[in-house]
Amino acid sequence: MKKYLITGLLIWVPLVITVWVLSVLVGTLDQTLLLLPDNWQPRAWLGFNIPGLGVLLTLAVVLLTGMLGANIIGQRLVKIWESLLSRIPVVKSLYSSVKQVSDTLFSSSGQAFRKALLVQYPRQGSWTVAFLTGQPGGDVANYLTGEYVSVYVPTTPNPTSGFFLMMPRADVIELDMNVDEALKYIISMGVVPPENRSAEHRA
Repeated sequence: MKKYLITGLLIWVPLVITVWVLSVLVGTLDQTLLLLPDNWQPRAWLGFNIPGLGVLLTLAVVLLTGMLGANIIGQRLVKIWESLLSRIPVVKSLYSSVKQVSDTLFSSSGQAFRKALLVQYPRQGSWTVAFLTGQPGGDVANYLTGEYVSVYVPTTPNPTSGFFLMMPRADVIELDMNVDEALKYIISMGVVPPENRSAEHRA
């Protein structure tokens, strides 16, 4: 009985969690429909809401914004918009910080979160998986002797929070695994290990 119960849980738990996450995501994105006028709402001309329509609307807005921002006129409009935001004291600091992070993460030429690392943290002899985010810059680099790298150590099982460290390059080990595999390894708390490609190469 215990064996069958555990087998059933192993089948249903991932499915239920996946459905729950998708329902929360779709429900959140459907809130964008509230931005439409009342007479444009699906309930006004169909009598009921259409689940997932907000997802399509969000994707359409993001796509159109990207198409607009890719041409010369759109780039000028973005610069005007950013110059307006830069004149608002609190908004300026928040927007510029978020924009720098997003530009680094989503830029095709950026190197943030492109490599998984093995580092000793929080003490010597304890190892964890981290991500390379770049190199120390600004006045910080003037106080670091030798070659250092910027490292993000995520927490488990929530990798969106973590610790930012600057470590000597000699103290980090680049792993032969992609970011997706490393994230799965972290989120699963080590239960789902990635494939050992290094062993396959040696064989």
